[in-house]
Amino acid sequence: MKRRFTAVCFTFMATGLLMTGIATAQKAAPEFSLKNKTVKVYVTEKGTDNKITPTETLHFSSKPQTVETEVAIFVDPSKSFQTMLGIGGALTDASAEVFYKLPKDKQKELLTAYYDKNKGIGYTLGRTNIQSCDFSSDTYSYVSEGDRSLKTFDISHDKKYRIPFIKEIIAAAGGKLTLFASPWSPPAFMKTNNDVLHGGKLKPEFDQSWANFYVKFIKAYEKAGIPIWGLSVQNEPMATQKWESCIYTAEEERDFVKNFLGPTLHKEGMASKKLIIWDHNRDLMYQRASTVLEDPEAAKYVWGVGYHWYETWTGAGMNFENERLVHSAFPGKNLLFTEGCVELFNPDKVNEWSMGERYGTSLINDFNAGTVGWTDWNILLDEKGGPNHVGNFCFAPVHADTKTGNITYTSSYYYLGHFSKFIRPGAKRIASSASRDKLLTTAYVNPDGKIAVVVMNKTDEKIEYYLWIKGKAAKAASAPHSIATLIVE
Repeated sequence: MKRRFTAVCFTFMATGLLMTGIATAQKAAPEFSLKNKTVKVYVTEKGTDNKITPTETLHFSSKPQTVETEVAIFVDPSKSFQTMLGIGGALTDASAEVFYKLPKDKQKELLTAYYDKNKGIGYTLGRTNIQSCDFSSDTYSYVSEGDRSLKTFDISHDKKYRIPFIKEIIAAAGGKLTLFASPWSPPAFMKTNNDVLHGGKLKPEFDQSWANFYVKFIKAYEKAGIPIWGLSVQNEPMATQKWESCIYTAEEERDFVKNFLGPTLHKEGMASKKLIIWDHNRDLMYQRASTVLEDPEAAKYVWGVGYHWYETWTGAGMNFENERLVHSAFPGKNLLFTEGCVELFNPDKVNEWSMGERYGTSLINDFNAGTVGWTDWNILLDEKGGPNHVGNFCFAPVHADTKTGNITYTSSYYYLGHFSKFIRPGAKRIASSASRDKLLTTAYVNPDGKIAVVVMNKTDEKIEYYLWIKGKAAKAASAPHSIATLIVE
């Protein structure tokens, strides 16, 4: 029998500024003090009712040096790295359609669970599709066949579900959401295969028309009350899919950005829109990034490099080192996780704990590699893992039974929440390392001065450890198959 979770309310009281500075290249950080500070522990644990649950308060005592037989998480607030942009999920046609099949009270519950930073997990980042994608109920375009001048451009399709859905989310998030958009395919007449599905390429004679299309989309959505923060050039530009797809080599993406999309955005007064290249798996990301970013005329238009996690399908592994290499080679550009989900939906596996652990493993390693933001795929799907017009059914952190109106919160939702709820936009990542590889960790100092340390344990063992900061330590324990966020305040 499926286990169904109800939304959990969380309280997280702000307490004012508790830390006076972090290291910068220009100015040394002031000495950090733990005087009068405690550690509040929030835990999600397999086989228990703990779901981002406050479990205990820890206290620091003097411990100048740990010994080799002791396990420790070492945190250094004086060493800071990238700034957090945000964490969130994709607002697709599928998510919008499922949302409006729910009763009003469940709609409100979902919005609170995702976007309320006190009662929920406080999402602040989102992604949406330009025209249809696999997670749409049908294939559609904003223009009529053959309209290269885009005179028929119309987003009426999105006004039924997706635009109202996004506007409700923006309201639930407090009036602000960092939203970027990605195309899955140009209209069929612009492509070499005359089909929005099955790959194909953009015909050279439509380069400018397709660049104008992005501008039309941004203007239409912003007129509808939805600000667009940025956009990626193409979703998965190396994948010929049975759904909406379009292929670019690295050189083709570079030249389209350099000669058409970048200049067009600037000409239309949209230079502030953040342009993201690649938007595909980690395995090829160095080659793709270097090809574009080593060309200064292309690179000047690019904000960052987006990536997904589906390279495991090819046997390539998680490839976190490729992220680190891109970050090291091009430190002036940003890394953004733009999509990931657990594939091949199976209703019998909706409560599998391994889904959350896959998310936690990726989030920690991605942030430690320099990633500034993390975007899950669909925030909501139905009891079949859809709707999806090509049968590409997947898992989401939350599933709705459209027949009963019940909502299931998977382990992925809670694992994501250990980051999005406690590590807020503007937070600075700080040094955090584990003395044993059985524990994974990352840490941030938030704009309010509170330190959030995430500790994850994928093993079957209970692991006792010290949270060590500048000569003081608090003794803690990590339960088997658990994730915890420790708030130093």
